[in-house]
Amino acid sequence: MAGRTSVRIDPISRDIALMLDEEMSPDAQQSFLAAAAQEALTEAQETNRQALGYVPEHETFIDGAKREVLTGLTPKSSVLFEFKLLTDIIEWVDEQLIIHSPVKRGAYARSHVWFADDVEFDPMKPPPAEQYMVLNEAPYARKIERGQSNQAPDGVYQGVATLAKRRFGNVAYVGFGYRSFPGGAVGKWAQSANAAALAKRVRGGNPRTHQDWLTRQPAIILDPGR
Repeated sequence: MAGRTSVRIDPISRDIALMLDEEMSPDAQQSFLAAAAQEALTEAQETNRQALGYVPEHETFIDGAKREVLTGLTPKSSVLFEFKLLTDIIEWVDEQLIIHSPVKRGAYARSHVWFADDVEFDPMKPPPAEQYMVLNEAPYARKIERGQSNQAPDGVYQGVATLAKRRFGNVAYVGFGYRSFPGGAVGKWAQSANAAALAKRVRGGNPRTHQDWLTRQPAIILDPGR
């Protein structure tokens, strides 16, 4: 896409190219091609069901144009079925993070932030990107990840990343790690006197190197291109 880095999220797709009997009428050719396309779609849906445990939604494109039904096919037509795997993965991870979040005041559950190539986005509307990441901007997110919450004794992000990898690991890379986020609530906290004192006590050294450590947050990384 112009103006931003994009990558094709490889869906399961089929180009339908068939040699038809020249004596077939146009209507017969249309019916034959539609049946062949539907058979390919059914096969792709079954492949997805076996791999994912469910059948994701899909969009149909005929000769590059989005269609709702398999009509207007000719012997030269190409048909593409594009499955919405990426949207499903992101929505699932976002939902699981909320489900596993401590809910004392709900601030942590409201602090999950999604990025597509380092640009924040709405998880319900993921844009094309090379890599997706979600992290929590709450200053105490690292404490929760270390199990210092009675409501999340095993942390949140690493557990959800493990669940996502089991469910989607065959269609996308899913990883857990820590990423610096000098914005949001954690960014403000990192500028405080308390944060500076903590970094000096624990890390020592040059104060200019402290912000990265103070703002490193648990994160889940999704790479649909791997």
